[in-house]
Amino acid sequence: MSKMQNLLAIANEVKEKHANFSISEVNDHCVRLAVFTGEYDWHHHPDSDELFIVLEGELLIDFKDKETAVLKANDSLLIPKGTVHRTRSYVRTVNLCVEHKQAETVIIEEQPC
Repeated sequence: MSKMQNLLAIANEVKEKHANFSISEVNDHCVRLAVFTGEYDWHHHPDSDELFIVLEGELLIDFKDKETAVLKANDSLLIPKGTVHRTRSYVRTVNLCVEHKQAETVIIEEQPC
């Protein structure tokens, strides 16, 4: 049996503006904890869906071809593989991300219109 983890206690130890690290593995997927303020590059994952679960703060997820999703504490959103998106936050945000362990991230150099 794995040891119990308090996710917000782990997040409170993070002092950097951006941190993203694996906290667990489930079969062939990893569960990542992200703590950040700011924005990540436009990107997509050609071979893996990506599930976001917000624990604290407010996570904005921009899409190339639809409205921005605004997730607050206890909200979740599944991003299908191949979907171009980026994450942003204006306040310190803590979220979980579940994706395939071997997920490839393809950075989009030009901002989608």
